[in-house]
Amino acid sequence: MRTVRLETVFGALATPALLGVLLLTTGLGVAGWIVGLAAGWTTTALLACARARTGRAPTTPADWVTLTRALLTAGVAGLVADSFFRPTQTVALVALASVALALDAVDGQVARRTGTASPLGGRFDGEVDAFLILVLSVEVSRTYGAWALAIGVIRYALLVAGWLVPWLAATLPQRYWRKPVTAVQGIVLTAAASGLLPRTIGVVAVVVAMALLAESFGRDIVWLYRNGADTLTRRILRTATAVTAIAVVWAVLVAPDRLDQLTPAAFVRIPVEGVVLVGLAVVLPTGARRVVSTAAGTAFGLLTIVKVFDMISYAEFNRPFNPLLDWSNVGAAVGVVRDSLGSVPAGVVPVLLGLVLALVVAVVTVCAVRLAAAAAEHRRGSVGATAVLGMAWVVCAAMSLQLVPGAPIASTSTAGLAAAQASEANATVHDEQRFDAAMGASDPYARMPVRHLLTGLRGKDVIVVFVESYGQVAVRGTPFSHGVDDILRSGTASLTGAGFSARSAYLDSSTFGGISWLAHSTLQSGLWVDSQQRYDQLVRSNRFTLAAAFGKAGWRTVSDIPSDKWAWPAGRSFYHYDALYDRRNVGYHGPTFSYASMPDQYTLAAFQQRELAPGHRPLMAEIDLVSSHVPWTPLPHMVPWDELGDGSVFGPMPAQGLPPDVAWRNPDTVRRLYAQSIRYSVRSLVSWVSRLHDDNLVLVMLGDHQPGTSVSGTHANHQVPVSVVAKDPAVFSRIASWRWRPGLLPSPTGPVWPMDAFRDRFFTAFD
Repeated sequence: MRTVRLETVFGALATPALLGVLLLTTGLGVAGWIVGLAAGWTTTALLACARARTGRAPTTPADWVTLTRALLTAGVAGLVADSFFRPTQTVALVALASVALALDAVDGQVARRTGTASPLGGRFDGEVDAFLILVLSVEVSRTYGAWALAIGVIRYALLVAGWLVPWLAATLPQRYWRKPVTAVQGIVLTAAASGLLPRTIGVVAVVVAMALLAESFGRDIVWLYRNGADTLTRRILRTATAVTAIAVVWAVLVAPDRLDQLTPAAFVRIPVEGVVLVGLAVVLPTGARRVVSTAAGTAFGLLTIVKVFDMISYAEFNRPFNPLLDWSNVGAAVGVVRDSLGSVPAGVVPVLLGLVLALVVAVVTVCAVRLAAAAAEHRRGSVGATAVLGMAWVVCAAMSLQLVPGAPIASTSTAGLAAAQASEANATVHDEQRFDAAMGASDPYARMPVRHLLTGLRGKDVIVVFVESYGQVAVRGTPFSHGVDDILRSGTASLTGAGFSARSAYLDSSTFGGISWLAHSTLQSGLWVDSQQRYDQLVRSNRFTLAAAFGKAGWRTVSDIPSDKWAWPAGRSFYHYDALYDRRNVGYHGPTFSYASMPDQYTLAAFQQRELAPGHRPLMAEIDLVSSHVPWTPLPHMVPWDELGDGSVFGPMPAQGLPPDVAWRNPDTVRRLYAQSIRYSVRSLVSWVSRLHDDNLVLVMLGDHQPGTSVSGTHANHQVPVSVVAKDPAVFSRIASWRWRPGLLPSPTGPVWPMDAFRDRFFTAFD
């Protein structure tokens, strides 16, 4: 006669009782009841079946503790299921999970103290742990992203794999490390689900927990392979890993460092570095082979990272990445991504970037070691392959054979990159000395008496306006430039109607695609500032800038950078501005537009309100307009000037534009939006100047750099339009020798100055 065991009765009754308590305290819904009952009763049924198969042994005290944990986990599962239909009941979820985790430290102790530890009890304990982690990972994934599910799924993925591959289902030996790793998963996921952790810390904690879990499972799988895999399986896996290692090492060695060269033909090449590595692996003893292959793999991995950064740098800045100078630009790029996407926490991107880079180096290193080991295992075949590939490389090199231009079949891509990086590092070290000498050279304008300084502009307001990403590609000769040309022509007419005239040409910017402050400092200092190293040297010096000159001559000097949200010490210590405006102190309460913290129209209106009141002291200012900053979407549109208020009028506009992740799927859409952003910035500025009624205004409008290669193309120059706008004919008399074209649209055959020449020519014209 069959009897119903007490634990079965307990599970059958305790599960609905717990869910009833949750109903009274949290209002648990139908979905929660269904999932909770299914989890609790299924656990109870499986335990009963397992007991029956093991001879219906008595339930131990430790098993009661584990069963209680299982039923608490069923309650957690019900709350997680319910959260898909209404807000998560976080307090109840965390409370149940915390008690279940605390009891996880109890059942093992009870089993050991009572001498009742059993394989079934250990398996039951482990499965309850796995299910709790799965349920918590589902909850965390809803906030942190689907990737967090990997923590909960990995146990069940291995279980399914065991059905297909028998040796993966073998019994593992006891290992203490599994228990703390499991505890870390539960604690971290519960903390992340609580919402009490800052998102950055939460993401980092979950990633670290995932890494620990991967290490633990990886070690178990290696043990299972070594102790259970049959000869055929071992042969297949060793062949597969060797082939994978060859493919990975080959690919990273011949991969180009520019996206426009990343084609299938670029990989049909013979890497001399790989041929040398295989040759060394064949002749070196085991210990030396491992050392050499590990060192080579690490070097290959690091150079792979440099290639990836080169691809990004060429795409954005039209130049290779400089490891000594450009790490600060990586930080700035991360900031742009975060500002553009809006929801990315401050520390998440750099942490994940660091983990990815470490993983790349590790994978390439492991593959190089495996390649060398495979070559040593098959010495005869490796010698033949090395000889054939070596001869083919020599022949292709001698004949300069290549399938695509710039990608010779006889590849020295990685070795050449290493040599180029070493040369660049040497040049960077010496560049600091050269730039120090340039800053220390005699500067006659710094010694000029005040009575002779900027005399041609006395009593005038001089405003330098940088329009973000306003490059030559925006005007004339591109499929998307017609609208910008039309705006410049109509803007010229509007300015003429308001009594203003304009002259325009091009400047050669010191930067491309970004890092705008290099262009700003180049224009102001009269020195070529094309790297962060030079910028840092410059702002520590006492170089005489345009702003400093105007301040010395009696003007009030102001900087307005709406994208800034932190203090800018160089604005006071180097440029000597009297006032600094940024997103924190101009009274803006409207929405952001991806990177742009506020529309250009508001920037100009707020500047006018604060600095251009009737009777104000003569003013010199630099204003940066950022509505045309990448990603160029969503964009604002013009509103009546008298309706700007605190910027709330812009509230609905971001939702009316394309999100960046949608817009950037189509290159034509990106270019169209870029042109639209330039039109908006220029229209805002022209409209503002036309209605300003400032007869003493002298405006210098220019771009800081060309947009990235996604818009400009891979062979674009560094030229940016520049215009001088004023009412006083005397201003244009002083710059007549510049031979700039009338209007806002530069001539394609007009003069082009390097941007660092502007300061001295400006001083010469107006001193």
